[in-house]
Amino acid sequence: MLGTVLVLLALAKTACPSPASVASRRAEALKKLLEVFGMEDPPAPPTHFKQPPQYMVDLFNTVANADGVTKNPDILEGNTVRSFLDKTHSEEMRFLFVLSSVAKNEKILTAELHLFRLWPRVTDGPKRHHFCQVSVYQVLEKDKPDTPEGKKLLAARLVSLQTSGWEVFAITPAVRDWTEDESSNQGLLVTVQSLEGSPLDPPPLQFASGRGHHESKKPMLVLFTDDGRRGASLPTASFPGGSHMPGTTPSLGRSRSTRSLDRLQPCQRHPLSVDFEEIGWSGWIISPRGYNAFHCKGSCPFPLGENMRPTNHATVQSIINALKLSEGVSSPCCVPDKLYSINLLYFDDDENVVLKQYDDMVAGSCGCH
Repeated sequence: MLGTVLVLLALAKTACPSPASVASRRAEALKKLLEVFGMEDPPAPPTHFKQPPQYMVDLFNTVANADGVTKNPDILEGNTVRSFLDKTHSEEMRFLFVLSSVAKNEKILTAELHLFRLWPRVTDGPKRHHFCQVSVYQVLEKDKPDTPEGKKLLAARLVSLQTSGWEVFAITPAVRDWTEDESSNQGLLVTVQSLEGSPLDPPPLQFASGRGHHESKKPMLVLFTDDGRRGASLPTASFPGGSHMPGTTPSLGRSRSTRSLDRLQPCQRHPLSVDFEEIGWSGWIISPRGYNAFHCKGSCPFPLGENMRPTNHATVQSIINALKLSEGVSSPCCVPDKLYSINLLYFDDDENVVLKQYDDMVAGSCGCH
């Protein structure tokens, strides 16, 4: 399907008698391309410049190369990672994340609360704490979060008071509750206590809040999900070697003799560039700016050599065609026999940053089938 979409986009750029026809064809191609990416409409770009969370940028760079092609298909749990920033903007340790952008068909795999631990306050007196206990609760009753029936413990552990940095807490049960019943989302409560379990006032440990701290340190919910979308049954793999794939675009306005020569060339892989800025999507896609989808082109003449990676079926078909043993049997076709997935890092309609992996987007190799 991706190949058809790219051809439609290319044709929309060529000379056409009617500008309206060009616009219509382009719109049709972009709609098909959105379907490939599992969307009905492209998300609106952020209203002002927005820096994506560094965690999401680092995760993208871990999972994908510079062109978005998956380095290792087993790194991600599921095919979608969503990030949400806290909506309370409060100095108190209460947090609220709006999950309306999570689709109903997405399976919640893991949910994490990311809090940035600030440098501890200097305390007076001879007694200085080296550790404290941090607990994360799901708020059940908004007006009574401090009562036993008003909250449910999700995670608790000892945290050092000697350093600063990110702390990550697993809160999967709460997020599953919220996605099943949106009205049950009353947020999270975080408490800091001594090793004996008594309150510390003032608490020696503070986390960066949604107000008054740098964007890079704001509280964040990270959600790992899977939407169930899968590609074809062709082999998939990580992209071998290098961090960049060539991005030249094949010429469309070729002569008849050149096209005839192409048919005489053996089956092989050729560049096919997809430029998100040219398509008009650079406003909401953070990374990559484009990628090389590649395409397969060439002949599969008899006899098929090992370099053409033929299947047994293609070999038999080639023999039948060459010997004219049956009418209407054509020679095998040059098609992808290995496909790679790509990853997009983008802003959704709510300006949350999403990392999504899409199967079967790059022709890894070609063969006669």
